[in-house]
Amino acid sequence: MKMKLLEPLMIKFTKADWSKNPEFALLDTLLELHPELIHLVEKDIVSGGLNSDFGRKDIPSVEQIFRAGIYKELRQLTYRELEYHQSDSRICAQFLKIDELRPYSFQMYQKYISKIKAENLEKVLIAINKIAIDEGMEDLEKIRVDSTTVETNIHYPTNNSLVWDCIKESNRLLLKLKAEIGDLDYRDYTKHAKKIFYKINNTKVGDKRIDLFKSQLITFTKCINQISNAIKKKDNCSWMGMILITDAIKFLPTMLKVYSMAERREIKGLIVPNSEKIFSIYEQHTDIIVKGAREVEFGHKINLVSGKSSLILVCDICIGNPPDKELYKPALDAIEQNYNTIPRDVACDGGYATMANGIYAQMKGIKNIVFNKVVGSLQNIVSSVNIETRLKKWRSGIEATISNLKRGFSMFRCEWKGFNHFCAKVMWSAIGYNIRIMTTRFIMQMK
Repeated sequence: MKMKLLEPLMIKFTKADWSKNPEFALLDTLLELHPELIHLVEKDIVSGGLNSDFGRKDIPSVEQIFRAGIYKELRQLTYRELEYHQSDSRICAQFLKIDELRPYSFQMYQKYISKIKAENLEKVLIAINKIAIDEGMEDLEKIRVDSTTVETNIHYPTNNSLVWDCIKESNRLLLKLKAEIGDLDYRDYTKHAKKIFYKINNTKVGDKRIDLFKSQLITFTKCINQISNAIKKKDNCSWMGMILITDAIKFLPTMLKVYSMAERREIKGLIVPNSEKIFSIYEQHTDIIVKGAREVEFGHKINLVSGKSSLILVCDICIGNPPDKELYKPALDAIEQNYNTIPRDVACDGGYATMANGIYAQMKGIKNIVFNKVVGSLQNIVSSVNIETRLKKWRSGIEATISNLKRGFSMFRCEWKGFNHFCAKVMWSAIGYNIRIMTTRFIMQMK
Protein backbone atom coordinates (compact mmCIF):
# COMPACT_ATOMS: atom_id res chain seq x y z
CA MET A 1 0.00 0.00 0.00
CA LYS A 2 1.25 3.45 -0.92
CA MET A 3 1.86 5.65 2.10
CA LYS A 4 -0.25 8.82 1.97
CA LEU A 5 2.11 10.69 4.28
CA LEU A 6 5.22 9.83 2.29
CA GLU A 7 4.96 12.59 -0.32
CA PRO A 8 4.37 15.56 2.08
CA LEU A 9 7.07 14.17 4.33
CA MET A 10 9.59 14.03 1.49
CA ILE A 11 8.78 17.64 0.63
CA LYS A 12 9.40 18.63 4.26
CA PHE A 13 12.72 16.75 4.20
CA THR A 14 14.01 19.15 1.51
CA LYS A 15 14.52 21.64 4.35
CA ALA A 16 17.66 21.03 6.40
CA ASP A 17 16.13 21.58 9.85
CA TRP A 18 13.37 19.02 9.25
CA SER A 19 15.59 16.45 7.52
CA LYS A 20 17.91 16.39 10.54
CA ASN A 21 14.94 15.87 12.87
CA PRO A 22 12.75 13.29 11.10
CA GLU A 23 10.59 12.52 14.16
CA PHE A 24 9.43 16.12 14.40
CA ALA A 25 9.02 16.33 10.62
CA LEU A 26 6.65 13.36 10.78
CA LEU A 27 4.79 14.80 13.78
CA ASP A 28 4.45 18.20 12.12
CA THR A 29 3.07 16.55 8.99
CA LEU A 30 0.66 14.42 11.05
CA LEU A 31 -0.69 17.42 12.95
CA GLU A 32 -1.09 19.45 9.76
CA LEU A 33 -3.01 16.68 8.00
CA HIS A 34 -4.89 15.41 11.08
CA PRO A 35 -5.86 18.39 13.29
CA GLU A 36 -8.39 16.11 15.02
CA LEU A 37 -5.46 14.76 17.08
CA ILE A 38 -5.20 18.14 18.81
CA HIS A 39 -8.95 18.34 19.40
CA LEU A 40 -8.73 15.14 21.47
CA VAL A 41 -6.85 16.98 24.25
CA GLU A 42 -8.40 20.43 23.81
CA LYS A 43 -11.05 19.97 26.49
CA ASP A 44 -8.45 19.16 29.16
CA ILE A 45 -6.28 22.15 28.30
CA VAL A 46 -9.03 24.78 28.23
CA SER A 47 -10.92 23.42 31.25
CA GLY A 48 -10.97 25.81 34.18
CA GLY A 49 -9.90 28.77 32.04
CA LEU A 50 -11.81 31.87 31.06
CA ASN A 51 -12.00 32.64 27.34
CA SER A 52 -11.98 36.29 26.36
CA ASP A 53 -11.71 38.19 23.09
CA PHE A 54 -10.07 41.13 24.85
CA GLY A 55 -6.54 41.76 26.07
CA ARG A 56 -3.19 40.29 25.09
CA LYS A 57 -2.94 36.57 24.35
CA ASP A 58 -0.07 35.55 26.60
CA ILE A 59 -0.79 31.85 26.82
CA PRO A 60 0.11 29.17 24.25
CA SER A 61 -2.55 27.80 21.95
CA VAL A 62 -3.89 24.28 22.44
CA GLU A 63 -1.80 23.15 19.48
CA GLN A 64 1.37 24.69 20.92
CA ILE A 65 0.79 23.02 24.28
CA PHE A 66 0.29 19.60 22.68
CA ARG A 67 3.34 20.09 20.47
CA ALA A 68 5.39 21.16 23.50
CA GLY A 69 4.28 18.06 25.42
CA ILE A 70 5.37 15.63 22.70
CA TYR A 71 8.59 17.60 22.02
CA LYS A 72 9.45 17.42 25.71
CA GLU A 73 8.79 13.67 25.74
CA LEU A 74 10.79 12.86 22.61
CA ARG A 75 13.74 14.94 23.77
CA GLN A 76 13.38 13.76 27.39
CA LEU A 77 13.52 17.29 28.77
CA THR A 78 12.50 18.89 32.02
CA TYR A 79 10.16 21.87 31.84
CA ARG A 80 13.08 24.25 32.46
CA GLU A 81 15.03 22.64 29.62
CA LEU A 82 11.97 22.95 27.39
CA GLU A 83 11.90 26.71 28.06
CA TYR A 84 15.61 26.95 27.15
CA HIS A 85 15.13 24.95 23.93
CA GLN A 86 12.66 27.55 22.63
CA SER A 87 15.52 30.00 22.07
CA ASP A 88 18.40 27.53 21.70
CA SER A 89 16.92 25.11 19.13
CA ARG A 90 15.65 26.22 15.74
CA ILE A 91 13.68 23.01 15.26
CA CYS A 92 12.00 23.53 18.64
CA ALA A 93 10.90 27.05 17.69
CA GLN A 94 9.62 25.83 14.31
CA PHE A 95 7.86 22.78 15.68
CA LEU A 96 6.22 24.67 18.57
CA LYS A 97 5.46 27.65 16.28
CA ILE A 98 6.97 30.01 18.84
CA ASP A 99 7.44 33.74 18.38
CA GLU A 100 11.17 34.31 18.96
CA LEU A 101 10.52 37.62 20.71
CA ARG A 102 8.14 36.12 23.29
CA PRO A 103 8.76 32.49 24.25
CA TYR A 104 6.72 30.97 27.06
CA SER A 105 7.93 30.16 30.56
CA PHE A 106 8.40 26.65 31.91
CA GLN A 107 5.69 27.34 34.51
CA MET A 108 3.23 28.05 31.71
CA TYR A 109 4.02 24.76 29.97
CA GLN A 110 3.89 22.78 33.20
CA LYS A 111 0.52 24.27 34.10
CA TYR A 112 -1.15 23.24 30.85
CA ILE A 113 0.68 20.05 29.84
CA SER A 114 0.00 18.57 33.28
CA LYS A 115 -3.75 19.14 32.74
CA ILE A 116 -3.90 16.66 29.85
CA LYS A 117 -5.49 13.44 31.13
CA ALA A 118 -4.30 9.92 30.43
CA GLU A 119 -7.63 8.81 28.95
CA ASN A 120 -7.41 11.49 26.25
CA LEU A 121 -3.77 10.70 25.57
CA GLU A 122 -4.89 7.10 25.09
CA LYS A 123 -7.34 8.35 22.44
CA VAL A 124 -4.43 10.12 20.73
CA LEU A 125 -2.40 6.89 20.84
CA ILE A 126 -5.25 4.95 19.21
CA ALA A 127 -5.79 7.66 16.59
CA ILE A 128 -2.10 7.63 15.64
CA ASN A 129 -2.21 3.84 15.40
CA LYS A 130 -5.22 4.05 13.07
CA ILE A 131 -3.24 6.41 10.85
CA ALA A 132 -0.40 3.88 10.85
CA ILE A 133 -2.88 1.14 9.87
CA ASP A 134 -4.16 3.31 6.99
CA GLU A 135 -0.56 3.83 5.90
CA GLY A 136 -0.07 0.07 5.68
CA MET A 137 2.38 -0.20 8.59
CA GLU A 138 0.14 -2.49 10.62
CA ASP A 139 -2.57 -4.97 9.59
CA LEU A 140 -3.55 -6.34 13.04
CA GLU A 141 -3.43 -9.92 11.74
CA LYS A 142 -1.29 -11.03 14.66
CA ILE A 143 -0.67 -9.54 18.07
CA ARG A 144 1.53 -10.33 21.05
CA VAL A 145 0.84 -9.51 24.68
CA ASP A 146 3.17 -9.00 27.64
CA SER A 147 3.32 -7.02 30.88
CA THR A 148 5.99 -5.01 32.63
CA THR A 149 6.32 -2.87 35.75
CA VAL A 150 6.96 0.87 35.98
CA GLU A 151 8.15 1.90 39.42
CA THR A 152 6.89 4.94 41.28
CA ASN A 153 9.43 7.42 42.61
CA ILE A 154 9.65 6.18 46.21
CA HIS A 155 12.34 4.78 48.48
CA TYR A 156 12.17 1.13 49.48
CA PRO A 157 9.32 0.97 52.01
CA THR A 158 9.79 -0.44 55.49
CA ASN A 159 7.67 0.08 58.59
CA ASN A 160 10.55 1.99 60.14
CA SER A 161 10.96 4.35 57.19
CA LEU A 162 7.22 4.97 56.87
CA VAL A 163 6.93 5.92 60.56
CA TRP A 164 9.92 8.25 60.18
CA ASP A 165 8.39 9.82 57.04
CA CYS A 166 5.16 10.50 58.95
CA ILE A 167 7.01 12.14 61.85
CA LYS A 168 8.98 14.37 59.45
CA GLU A 169 5.87 15.33 57.48
CA SER A 170 3.87 16.10 60.62
CA ASN A 171 6.64 18.39 61.86
CA ARG A 172 6.74 20.18 58.50
CA LEU A 173 2.98 20.81 58.63
CA LEU A 174 3.08 21.98 62.24
CA LEU A 175 5.97 24.36 61.52
CA LYS A 176 3.94 26.02 58.75
CA LEU A 177 0.79 26.07 60.87
CA LYS A 178 2.68 27.79 63.70
CA ALA A 179 3.19 30.81 61.44
CA GLU A 180 -0.55 30.99 60.73
CA ILE A 181 -1.94 30.10 64.18
CA GLY A 182 -0.40 32.24 66.88
CA ASP A 183 -1.49 30.19 69.89
CA LEU A 184 -0.39 26.84 68.44
CA ASP A 185 2.13 25.09 70.68
CA TYR A 186 3.97 22.03 69.47
CA ARG A 187 7.19 20.18 70.09
CA ASP A 188 9.71 19.07 67.47
CA TYR A 189 10.36 15.34 67.94
CA THR A 190 12.39 14.79 64.75
CA LYS A 191 15.83 14.84 66.41
CA HIS A 192 14.91 12.06 68.85
CA ALA A 193 12.95 10.10 66.21
CA LYS A 194 15.87 10.23 63.77
CA LYS A 195 18.19 8.62 66.32
CA ILE A 196 15.70 5.80 66.93
CA PHE A 197 15.21 5.41 63.16
CA TYR A 198 18.92 4.68 62.63
CA LYS A 199 19.08 2.39 65.65
CA ILE A 200 16.17 0.32 64.30
CA ASN A 201 17.88 0.10 60.91
CA ASN A 202 20.95 -1.39 62.60
CA THR A 203 18.94 -3.79 64.78
CA LYS A 204 17.49 -6.55 62.64
CA VAL A 205 15.72 -8.86 65.11
CA GLY A 206 15.17 -9.52 68.81
CA ASP A 207 13.68 -7.85 71.86
CA LYS A 208 15.91 -4.80 71.46
CA ARG A 209 14.30 -4.02 68.08
CA ILE A 210 10.82 -4.38 69.59
CA ASP A 211 11.74 -2.02 72.44
CA LEU A 212 13.08 0.54 69.94
CA PHE A 213 9.87 0.32 67.91
CA LYS A 214 7.78 0.81 71.06
CA SER A 215 9.78 3.94 71.82
CA GLN A 216 9.36 5.21 68.26
CA LEU A 217 5.62 4.55 68.29
CA ILE A 218 5.27 6.52 71.53
CA THR A 219 6.92 9.46 69.76
CA PHE A 220 4.71 8.83 66.73
CA THR A 221 1.60 8.94 68.96
CA LYS A 222 2.66 12.33 70.26
CA CYS A 223 2.97 13.59 66.67
CA ILE A 224 -0.50 12.25 65.83
CA ASN A 225 -1.94 14.01 68.87
CA GLN A 226 -0.26 17.28 67.89
CA ILE A 227 -1.80 17.10 64.42
CA SER A 228 -5.22 16.35 65.93
CA ASN A 229 -4.92 19.33 68.29
CA ALA A 230 -3.88 21.62 65.42
CA ILE A 231 -6.95 20.62 63.41
CA LYS A 232 -9.20 21.73 66.30
CA LYS A 233 -7.85 25.29 65.94
CA LYS A 234 -9.20 25.71 62.39
CA ASP A 235 -11.52 28.53 63.52
CA ASN A 236 -8.59 30.74 64.57
CA CYS A 237 -6.48 30.80 61.43
CA SER A 238 -6.10 32.66 58.13
CA TRP A 239 -7.09 31.35 54.69
CA MET A 240 -3.55 30.01 54.24
CA GLY A 241 -3.90 28.27 57.58
CA MET A 242 -7.15 26.70 56.38
CA ILE A 243 -5.29 25.22 53.41
CA LEU A 244 -2.70 23.73 55.77
CA ILE A 245 -5.45 22.47 58.09
CA THR A 246 -7.03 20.73 55.09
CA ASP A 247 -3.69 19.05 54.36
CA ALA A 248 -3.45 17.97 57.99
CA ILE A 249 -6.99 16.52 57.92
CA LYS A 250 -6.07 14.48 54.83
CA PHE A 251 -2.77 13.38 56.36
CA LEU A 252 -4.15 12.21 59.71
CA PRO A 253 -5.74 8.94 58.38
CA THR A 254 -2.43 8.11 56.69
CA MET A 255 -0.58 8.50 59.98
CA LEU A 256 -3.10 6.26 61.74
CA LYS A 257 -2.80 3.62 59.02
CA VAL A 258 1.01 3.61 59.21
CA TYR A 259 0.81 3.37 63.01
CA SER A 260 -1.50 0.36 62.74
CA MET A 261 0.77 -1.34 60.20
CA ALA A 262 3.88 -0.87 62.31
CA GLU A 263 2.24 -1.93 65.58
CA ARG A 264 0.67 -5.08 64.14
CA ARG A 265 3.83 -6.23 62.37
CA GLU A 266 6.69 -5.06 64.58
CA ILE A 267 5.15 -5.25 68.07
CA LYS A 268 2.50 -7.96 67.80
CA GLY A 269 4.26 -10.02 65.11
CA LEU A 270 1.17 -10.27 62.92
CA ILE A 271 1.19 -10.53 59.12
CA VAL A 272 -0.43 -7.50 57.49
CA PRO A 273 -2.11 -8.26 54.12
CA ASN A 274 -0.80 -6.23 51.16
CA SER A 275 -4.31 -4.88 50.59
CA GLU A 276 -4.14 -3.15 53.99
CA LYS A 277 -0.70 -1.61 53.46
CA ILE A 278 0.55 1.63 51.98
CA PHE A 279 4.05 1.75 50.55
CA SER A 280 4.63 5.49 50.52
CA ILE A 281 2.95 8.36 52.32
CA TYR A 282 3.63 10.57 49.29
CA GLU A 283 2.71 8.21 46.42
CA GLN A 284 -0.08 6.28 48.13
CA HIS A 285 -1.31 4.81 44.84
CA THR A 286 1.82 2.62 44.69
CA ASP A 287 1.18 -1.13 44.37
CA ILE A 288 3.47 -3.98 45.31
CA ILE A 289 4.27 -6.08 42.23
CA VAL A 290 5.36 -9.67 42.79
CA LYS A 291 6.06 -11.83 39.71
CA GLY A 292 7.29 -15.32 40.58
CA ALA A 293 10.80 -15.46 42.01
CA ARG A 294 11.73 -12.00 40.72
CA GLU A 295 12.64 -9.11 42.99
CA VAL A 296 9.64 -7.30 44.44
CA GLU A 297 8.88 -3.98 42.72
CA PHE A 298 6.79 -1.00 43.81
CA GLY A 299 4.80 0.79 41.16
CA HIS A 300 2.16 -0.32 38.67
CA LYS A 301 1.87 -3.18 36.21
CA ILE A 302 1.52 -2.13 32.56
CA ASN A 303 -0.06 -4.55 30.08
CA LEU A 304 1.04 -3.99 26.48
CA VAL A 305 -0.22 -5.30 23.14
CA SER A 306 1.98 -5.03 20.05
CA GLY A 307 1.59 -6.06 16.42
CA LYS A 308 4.00 -7.04 13.67
CA SER A 309 4.99 -3.37 13.26
CA SER A 310 6.13 -3.25 16.92
CA LEU A 311 3.73 -0.33 17.51
CA ILE A 312 2.10 -0.29 20.95
CA LEU A 313 -1.56 -0.96 20.14
CA VAL A 314 -2.88 -1.19 23.71
CA CYS A 315 -1.36 0.24 26.88
CA ASP A 316 -3.32 -0.72 30.00
CA ILE A 317 -2.24 0.59 33.41
CA CYS A 318 -3.40 -1.85 36.08
CA ILE A 319 -4.49 -1.16 39.65
CA GLY A 320 -3.25 -3.68 42.20
CA ASN A 321 -1.23 -6.72 41.18
CA PRO A 322 -3.53 -8.77 38.94
CA PRO A 323 -1.99 -11.97 37.52
CA ASP A 324 -1.25 -11.94 33.80
CA LYS A 325 -3.99 -14.48 33.14
CA GLU A 326 -6.59 -11.88 34.18
CA LEU A 327 -5.22 -9.36 31.67
CA TYR A 328 -5.63 -11.58 28.60
CA LYS A 329 -9.36 -11.06 27.94
CA PRO A 330 -9.26 -7.24 28.45
CA ALA A 331 -6.38 -7.05 25.95
CA LEU A 332 -8.37 -8.89 23.27
CA ASP A 333 -11.46 -6.81 24.03
CA ALA A 334 -9.44 -3.59 23.71
CA ILE A 335 -8.17 -4.57 20.26
CA GLU A 336 -11.70 -5.30 19.07
CA GLN A 337 -13.19 -2.17 20.63
CA ASN A 338 -10.47 0.28 19.54
CA TYR A 339 -9.73 -1.04 16.04
CA ASN A 340 -12.93 -2.91 15.09
CA THR A 341 -11.08 -6.05 14.10
CA ILE A 342 -10.22 -9.51 15.38
CA PRO A 343 -6.61 -10.67 14.91
CA ARG A 344 -5.89 -13.98 13.26
CA ASP A 345 -3.02 -14.92 15.61
CA VAL A 346 -2.33 -14.18 19.28
CA ALA A 347 0.94 -15.07 21.05
CA CYS A 348 1.90 -14.47 24.68
CA ASP A 349 3.98 -16.04 27.44
CA GLY A 350 2.96 -18.75 29.87
CA GLY A 351 1.65 -16.32 32.50
CA TYR A 352 -1.47 -15.77 30.38
CA ALA A 353 -2.08 -19.49 29.78
CA THR A 354 -5.38 -20.83 31.07
CA MET A 355 -8.03 -23.02 29.51
CA ALA A 356 -10.61 -20.24 29.90
CA ASN A 357 -8.40 -17.74 28.04
CA GLY A 358 -7.85 -20.18 25.19
CA ILE A 359 -11.60 -20.81 24.86
CA TYR A 360 -12.35 -17.07 25.03
CA ALA A 361 -9.88 -16.32 22.21
CA GLN A 362 -11.35 -19.14 20.15
CA MET A 363 -14.87 -17.76 20.67
CA LYS A 364 -13.62 -14.40 19.43
CA GLY A 365 -12.71 -16.04 16.13
CA ILE A 366 -8.94 -16.14 16.58
CA LYS A 367 -7.45 -19.05 14.63
CA ASN A 368 -3.96 -19.47 16.09
CA ILE A 369 -3.73 -19.14 19.88
CA VAL A 370 -0.22 -19.67 21.25
CA PHE A 371 1.11 -19.56 24.80
CA ASN A 372 4.86 -19.83 25.16
CA LYS A 373 4.44 -22.41 27.94
CA VAL A 374 1.42 -24.61 28.55
CA VAL A 375 0.67 -26.76 31.59
CA GLY A 376 -1.54 -29.75 32.22
CA SER A 377 -4.10 -30.54 29.55
CA LEU A 378 -3.94 -27.06 28.00
CA GLN A 379 -2.84 -27.12 24.36
CA ASN A 380 -2.07 -24.37 21.88
CA ILE A 381 -4.66 -24.01 19.13
CA VAL A 382 -2.80 -23.74 15.82
CA SER A 383 -3.23 -24.78 12.23
CA SER A 384 0.25 -26.35 12.09
CA VAL A 385 3.30 -27.03 14.23
CA ASN A 386 5.34 -24.73 12.01
CA ILE A 387 3.06 -21.77 12.75
CA GLU A 388 3.21 -22.53 16.48
CA THR A 389 7.01 -22.46 16.43
CA ARG A 390 7.11 -19.25 14.42
CA LEU A 391 4.62 -17.50 16.70
CA LYS A 392 6.57 -18.53 19.80
CA LYS A 393 9.74 -17.02 18.34
CA TRP A 394 7.92 -13.92 17.16
CA ARG A 395 6.36 -13.40 20.61
CA SER A 396 9.79 -12.80 22.15
CA GLY A 397 10.06 -9.62 20.08
CA ILE A 398 7.76 -7.78 22.46
CA GLU A 399 10.57 -7.92 25.02
CA ALA A 400 12.54 -5.61 22.71
CA THR A 401 9.51 -3.32 22.47
CA ILE A 402 9.33 -3.08 26.27
CA SER A 403 13.08 -2.51 26.53
CA ASN A 404 13.03 0.26 23.91
CA LEU A 405 10.06 1.94 25.60
CA LYS A 406 11.62 1.88 29.06
CA ARG A 407 15.16 2.79 28.00
CA GLY A 408 14.20 5.40 25.42
CA PHE A 409 11.71 7.24 27.63
CA SER A 410 13.05 6.71 31.17
CA MET A 411 10.18 4.43 32.07
CA PHE A 412 11.98 2.24 34.58
CA ARG A 413 10.84 4.74 37.21
CA CYS A 414 8.17 7.42 36.78
CA GLU A 415 9.07 10.68 38.52
CA TRP A 416 5.69 12.34 37.91
CA LYS A 417 3.66 12.73 41.11
CA GLY A 418 0.22 11.23 41.69
CA PHE A 419 -1.60 8.38 39.97
CA ASN A 420 -3.21 10.56 37.29
CA HIS A 421 0.13 12.05 36.31
CA PHE A 422 1.74 8.59 36.46
CA CYS A 423 -0.80 7.35 33.89
CA ALA A 424 -0.29 10.45 31.74
CA LYS A 425 3.49 9.93 31.70
CA VAL A 426 3.06 6.31 30.58
CA MET A 427 0.75 7.41 27.74
CA TRP A 428 3.07 10.23 26.64
CA SER A 429 5.90 7.70 26.47
CA ALA A 430 3.82 5.22 24.46
CA ILE A 431 2.93 7.98 21.98
CA GLY A 432 6.57 9.03 21.69
CA TYR A 433 7.67 5.43 21.16
CA ASN A 434 5.10 4.90 18.38
CA ILE A 435 6.22 8.10 16.65
CA ARG A 436 9.79 6.79 16.61
CA ILE A 437 8.68 3.47 15.14
CA MET A 438 6.63 5.21 12.45
CA THR A 439 9.53 7.53 11.61
CA THR A 440 11.85 4.57 11.14
CA ARG A 441 9.37 2.91 8.78
CA PHE A 442 8.96 6.06 6.70
CA ILE A 443 12.72 6.56 6.41
CA MET A 444 13.08 2.97 5.21
CA GLN A 445 10.46 3.63 2.52
CA MET A 446 12.34 6.70 1.31
CA LYS A 447 15.57 4.81 0.71
